[in-house]
Amino acid sequence: MKIYSTRHGQTNYNKDDIILGTTDLPLNETGLAQAQELAERVAELGDVDLIVCSPMLRARTTAKAVSEKCGIPIITDERLREWCYGEFEGKPRFTEGFAENKTEFGVKMKGGGESLFQLCHRVYSALDHIIAEYSGKTVLIVSHGGVCRVIETYFNDMTTEQFRNWFMGNCQIIEYNIQIGGES
Repeated sequence: MKIYSTRHGQTNYNKDDIILGTTDLPLNETGLAQAQELAERVAELGDVDLIVCSPMLRARTTAKAVSEKCGIPIITDERLREWCYGEFEGKPRFTEGFAENKTEFGVKMKGGGESLFQLCHRVYSALDHIIAEYSGKTVLIVSHGGVCRVIETYFNDMTTEQFRNWFMGNCQIIEYNIQIGGES
C-alpha cells in the first residue's frame, strides 16, 4: 500500500506567518494555483485511487482541485483537521511560547487548545483506519502542516529537535510505502 501526504495550498495566514489551526480560511490566489499544480503532479503519478482529506475549507479546496483533474473520489475525515492551537491561533508564528508549547507533548495549548498527544491520538487513529480500510489502494491524504508532521512521526522516528524543526511546504507531496502486516 502507498500513502501520499500533502499539505493544503497557501492561505493569507500562511503567507503572513500567522498561526493557523482551527480558523477555517480559504486558499488565496497562490494557494489556488498550488492546488492546480498539485493536481497536475498527482495526474502524472497516475496511481492515486482515493483522496482522504480534512473537512477544513483549505484542505477540501485543495483536494477538490485534484479530484476534478484526476477523477478521484474524496472522503473527508474529521480526525485530519488541523491542531487546535488555543490562544496562539491568529497570532504571529514567532509568538513567545508557541514553538516551546508544540513540544510539551502532554500539555494542552492554553485557551482550549489540544496537546500534541491529543493530536497524535486522532491522526494515528485516522492512519490506522486508512491502512485497514484501503489496504489495496493508493491514498492521497490532504491535510495541514501540524497533521503532516504527525503523519511523518507515524512512519519515521523523530527526535524532539527534529519534530520541532520539521516543515511541510504547501502542496508538497511525501510518499510512504506500507507493507501490510509489517513495517513501513
